[in-house]
Amino acid sequence: MTDYLVKSLAFAGQLRIYAVDTTKTVQKAQQLHDTWSAASAALGRTLTATALLSQALLKESGRLTVKVLGDGPVGALVVDGDAQGQLKGYLQHPHVHLPLNEKHKIDVKGAVGTHGFLAVTKDLGMKTPFTGQVPLVSGELGEDFAYYLAKSEQIPSAVGLSVFVNEDNTVRTAGGFLIQVLPGAQDELLAKLEQTLATLPSISEMMATGMTPTEMIAKICGAGNYQILAKSEIKYQCDCSKERFEKALAAIAVSDLETMINEDHGAEAVCHFCGKKYIFTEAELRQLRDGKND
Repeated sequence: MTDYLVKSLAFAGQLRIYAVDTTKTVQKAQQLHDTWSAASAALGRTLTATALLSQALLKESGRLTVKVLGDGPVGALVVDGDAQGQLKGYLQHPHVHLPLNEKHKIDVKGAVGTHGFLAVTKDLGMKTPFTGQVPLVSGELGEDFAYYLAKSEQIPSAVGLSVFVNEDNTVRTAGGFLIQVLPGAQDELLAKLEQTLATLPSISEMMATGMTPTEMIAKICGAGNYQILAKSEIKYQCDCSKERFEKALAAIAVSDLETMINEDHGAEAVCHFCGKKYIFTEAELRQLRDGKND
């Protein structure tokens, strides 16, 4: 079964809740980048958060880019997502494995770091994309994305993210939820929601029992308190092409193209997101160079 996200409205329009299963998406990312446990959890949580944000913040079109840059050993994390639920991502250092934290969980905070920033760039087809940036407040990423939504989008939110990694570095489950507080929400409801989230089983525990995104929403709200609005497919999909890399090469200086032609006798471009390689021959590079001189 494919990964998917469920969007719902709860408690007579006081909350908007998204829940998502990103297991196959994160499994593909782990395989493409050969990530080790802590790196898998960090990248998987960022992919899951981007899936939630892309459905919450984008309309029928548009895309967003999430960048997490902390002072931890995984370095920079970059994930792209679009309104159609397509995701792709990479991280600077994939081979990061750390001892479990004090809760006997993967140490995502240790992998990401606690000093740095989270930035989200939304491209809605306007002349200039909008970027919102906040400092990291946790490094666990769920709290960091909630902080971003509160500060940059002015949407009070709760974000839960989880990636369960097996001992052989493969990914067993991945998923999460996003709860947005809508205008007019009653204080009593928010207090009850806070209590519910404090006692809620972990996302990995719920997913281990086979719980679906819809059932996760039901667990948060209680039966009869929510209405499903939409369901959308989520998948890892890289849209790289030789044409895109050709445009990038065409933009560099003539002197750099000359070096590639005369010293390297060609060029190889590698996609960060999927690892696919594109070869450019001397003749192709000369054509690009000559096109710049026209």
